[in-house]
Amino acid sequence: MTKELIRAVESADSPALMVAAVQKLAAAKDEVAIPTLIAVFGYNNPSAASSAVAGLVELGEVAVPQLLSQIDDYNYGARAYSIRALSAIADPRAIEILLTAAATDFAPSVRRAAAKGLGNLHWHKLNDKDRASALSRCLETLLNISTDSDWSIRYAAVVGLQALAKIPDLRSPIQARFKEMLFTDTEKAIRARVQLAQLAM
Repeated sequence: MTKELIRAVESADSPALMVAAVQKLAAAKDEVAIPTLIAVFGYNNPSAASSAVAGLVELGEVAVPQLLSQIDDYNYGARAYSIRALSAIADPRAIEILLTAAATDFAPSVRRAAAKGLGNLHWHKLNDKDRASALSRCLETLLNISTDSDWSIRYAAVVGLQALAKIPDLRSPIQARFKEMLFTDTEKAIRARVQLAQLAM
């Protein structure tokens, strides 16, 4: 059954057929489909790619190793979808990829997806020592990119910091940074998002 669904994706000869085939494959919730769903990220079909992301997120942690090993270094669009999937699954095994992507990727879409994901990882899956180190690195990265010249990156950093503020030990430096941003950031949208984050804290 799944093999037939995979063949339907591989043989789709129009954007609409591709979307329909990917949706059916994602709905099968079969681990065998993971490589094909990841491959869809590179097909230049946003609707199909979004369906593939949803399917991989539904599969959850079992998809993480292949998502990590098949990050596309050459196609930033495909890479952004991979980062979105990893961020939504929130498995802490993705932390190194997310940290690097948020801080240094040349594609804003990749950086935004990674920044948002850094705040929502399942920290309870790490032991105490690893968790403390990981949280510290995430906080440092998000604080750093909250000063980025690209306003959309700063916006994503605020989203990530708001989520990270659920950790009591991190709330104080995040609150201090938000207060600073309210007075120093020139973008109205950023200041509004900071205020929203403050209300939620």
